Amino acid sequence: QGHLVESGGGSVQAGGSLRLACVVSGYTSSRMCMGWFRQAPGKEREGVAILYTYTNITLWANSVKGRFTVSQDNAKNTIYLQMHSLEPEDTAMYYCAAADSRLSGTCLTWDRTHYTAWGQGTQVTDA
Repeated sequence: QGHLVESGGGSVQAGGSLRLACVVSGYTSSRMCMGWFRQAPGKEREGVAILYTYTNITLWANSVKGRFTVSQDNAKNTIYLQMHSLEPEDTAMYYCAAADSRLSGTCLTWDRTHYTAWGQGTQVTDA
Protein backbone atom coordinates (compact mmCIF):
# COMPACT_ATOMS: atom_id res chain seq x y z
CA GLN A 1 0.00 0.00 0.00
CA GLY A 2 1.15 3.51 -0.73
CA HIS A 3 2.60 5.92 1.76
CA LEU A 4 2.44 9.70 1.46
CA VAL A 5 4.24 12.36 3.47
CA GLU A 6 3.44 16.04 3.08
CA SER A 7 5.65 18.94 4.05
CA GLY A 8 6.06 22.64 3.40
CA GLY A 9 3.19 24.10 5.35
CA GLY A 10 3.57 27.20 7.45
CA SER A 11 2.31 30.64 8.31
CA VAL A 12 2.20 33.11 5.46
CA GLN A 13 0.75 36.58 4.97
CA ALA A 14 -2.02 37.20 2.50
CA GLY A 15 -0.59 37.58 -0.97
CA GLY A 16 2.36 35.37 -0.18
CA SER A 17 3.48 32.07 -1.63
CA LEU A 18 4.15 28.60 -0.29
CA ARG A 19 5.13 25.30 -1.84
CA LEU A 20 3.87 22.03 -0.44
CA ALA A 21 5.50 18.71 -1.21
CA CYS A 22 4.14 15.18 -1.12
CA VAL A 23 6.66 12.36 -1.16
CA VAL A 24 5.13 9.20 -2.55
CA SER A 25 6.30 5.67 -1.88
CA GLY A 26 4.94 2.17 -2.37
CA TYR A 27 3.65 2.66 -5.90
CA THR A 28 5.20 1.59 -9.19
CA SER A 29 2.49 2.82 -11.54
CA SER A 30 3.10 5.80 -13.81
CA ARG A 31 -0.65 6.31 -14.09
CA MET A 32 -1.37 7.73 -10.69
CA CYS A 33 -4.13 10.06 -9.66
CA MET A 34 -2.56 12.46 -7.17
CA GLY A 35 -4.89 14.72 -5.27
CA TRP A 36 -4.43 17.73 -3.07
CA PHE A 37 -7.27 18.30 -0.62
CA ARG A 38 -7.71 20.71 2.24
CA GLN A 39 -9.84 20.96 5.34
CA ALA A 40 -10.49 24.17 7.21
CA PRO A 41 -11.76 24.12 10.81
CA GLY A 42 -15.43 23.28 10.92
CA LYS A 43 -15.60 22.53 7.22
CA GLU A 44 -15.61 19.42 5.11
CA ARG A 45 -12.49 18.30 3.30
CA GLU A 46 -12.51 19.70 -0.20
CA GLY A 47 -10.53 19.06 -3.32
CA VAL A 48 -7.95 21.57 -4.47
CA ALA A 49 -6.29 19.87 -7.42
CA ILE A 50 -6.07 16.43 -8.99
CA LEU A 51 -3.13 15.50 -11.18
CA TYR A 52 -3.09 12.53 -13.56
CA THR A 53 0.62 11.81 -13.61
CA TYR A 54 0.61 10.01 -16.97
CA THR A 55 -0.62 13.03 -18.95
CA ASN A 56 -0.07 15.88 -16.47
CA ILE A 57 -3.70 16.82 -16.91
CA THR A 58 -4.93 18.63 -13.82
CA LEU A 59 -8.38 19.20 -12.43
CA TRP A 60 -8.67 22.44 -10.48
CA ALA A 61 -11.00 23.80 -7.88
CA ASN A 62 -12.39 27.14 -9.02
CA SER A 63 -11.28 28.79 -5.80
CA VAL A 64 -7.58 28.24 -6.57
CA LYS A 65 -7.47 28.16 -10.35
CA GLY A 66 -4.88 30.58 -11.65
CA ARG A 67 -3.18 30.91 -8.27
CA PHE A 68 -1.94 27.37 -7.63
CA THR A 69 0.08 25.01 -9.80
CA VAL A 70 0.91 21.33 -9.51
CA SER A 71 4.09 19.66 -10.67
CA GLN A 72 5.83 16.33 -10.30
CA ASP A 73 9.45 15.33 -9.90
CA ASN A 74 9.66 11.66 -10.84
CA ALA A 75 13.27 11.35 -9.73
CA LYS A 76 12.24 12.38 -6.22
CA ASN A 77 8.83 10.64 -6.25
CA THR A 78 7.38 13.98 -5.21
CA ILE A 79 4.31 15.97 -6.13
CA TYR A 80 4.34 19.70 -5.46
CA LEU A 81 1.56 22.18 -4.88
CA GLN A 82 2.83 25.70 -5.53
CA MET A 83 0.53 28.29 -4.02
CA HIS A 84 0.64 31.97 -4.95
CA SER A 85 -1.48 34.99 -3.95
CA LEU A 86 -2.57 33.21 -0.81
CA GLU A 87 -5.79 34.38 0.77
CA PRO A 88 -7.07 33.99 4.34
CA GLU A 89 -9.59 31.51 2.94
CA ASP A 90 -6.72 29.22 1.96
CA THR A 91 -5.99 28.54 5.63
CA ALA A 92 -6.46 24.81 6.14
CA MET A 93 -4.80 21.49 6.68
CA TYR A 94 -3.61 20.29 3.29
CA TYR A 95 -3.61 16.61 2.45
CA CYS A 96 -2.08 14.62 -0.35
CA ALA A 97 -3.97 11.60 -1.68
CA ALA A 98 -3.19 8.88 -4.19
CA ALA A 99 -4.95 6.31 -6.31
CA ASP A 100 -3.62 3.99 -9.00
CA SER A 101 -5.82 4.64 -12.03
CA ARG A 102 -5.06 1.17 -13.39
CA LEU A 103 -6.92 -0.30 -10.43
CA SER A 104 -9.61 2.33 -10.00
CA GLY A 105 -10.40 2.72 -13.69
CA THR A 106 -10.78 6.45 -13.43
CA CYS A 107 -9.00 9.60 -12.37
CA LEU A 108 -9.59 13.32 -11.99
CA THR A 109 -12.38 12.93 -9.50
CA TRP A 110 -13.16 14.86 -6.31
CA ASP A 111 -14.65 11.74 -4.74
CA ARG A 112 -12.50 11.17 -1.65
CA THR A 113 -13.44 7.48 -1.51
CA HIS A 114 -11.59 7.03 -4.79
CA TYR A 115 -8.21 7.60 -3.10
CA THR A 116 -6.58 4.68 -1.34
CA ALA A 117 -3.74 6.45 0.44
CA TRP A 118 -3.61 9.73 2.36
CA GLY A 119 -0.86 11.69 4.01
CA GLN A 120 -0.97 13.05 7.52
CA GLY A 121 -1.43 16.63 6.34
CA THR A 122 0.50 19.88 6.53
CA GLN A 123 -0.95 23.07 7.97
CA VAL A 124 -1.18 26.32 6.04
CA THR A 125 -2.13 29.34 8.13
CA ASP A 126 -2.79 32.97 7.37
CA ALA A 127 -0.27 35.03 9.33
